[in-house]
Amino acid sequence: YMSALAVDAETGKILFDDNSEAVVYPASVLKLMSLLIILEHIERGTLRLDDMVQVTREAAQMGGSQVYLDPKEQFSVEDLLYALTVQSANDAAVALATRVAGSKMGFVSLMNARAKELGMNKSHFYSVHGLPPSDGQKPDETTARDLAILARELANKPDVFKYTSTRERNFRDGKFIMRTHNHLLSKVDGCDG
Repeated sequence: YMSALAVDAETGKILFDDNSEAVVYPASVLKLMSLLIILEHIERGTLRLDDMVQVTREAAQMGGSQVYLDPKEQFSVEDLLYALTVQSANDAAVALATRVAGSKMGFVSLMNARAKELGMNKSHFYSVHGLPPSDGQKPDETTARDLAILARELANKPDVFKYTSTRERNFRDGKFIMRTHNHLLSKVDGCDG
């Protein structure tokens, strides 16, 4: 690993620190920022778990980890939140981002603004999914310290652990089984995401 930071979620006390200020590429971990923004929209009442999200062509064309969304489909916000957190689905990330902000770039702006508000001063997001950058796009950047700030903020959300601790969940009425990419959930007692 390039850097690490373990903190007490309640107090912020540092338990382990190794190069936590190093700027690194977050990959799919940046979906935690997407999760935070969506949960905050739900708290404010501007979005509901049972709201339906129409799949866009752009979302359906995302590669990497996915739930194989089709533009003919629509799913509830809650179903797509599970796809985002359990399957780490890039297509779900784009569908949710478009529903919340109107476009991927609109959602990226929300991500960067929220990161700044939280004091994640070395984080800069350019995608909603964490895939390697396409031609002409800058790579997403963060630090272990900034991710610890984000994780502590998420830990204060009452529903976050129902998503992050789920190991397996049906999608499309059981036609697709999502399995977590977080192997710590099955290997570390008490791990909740």
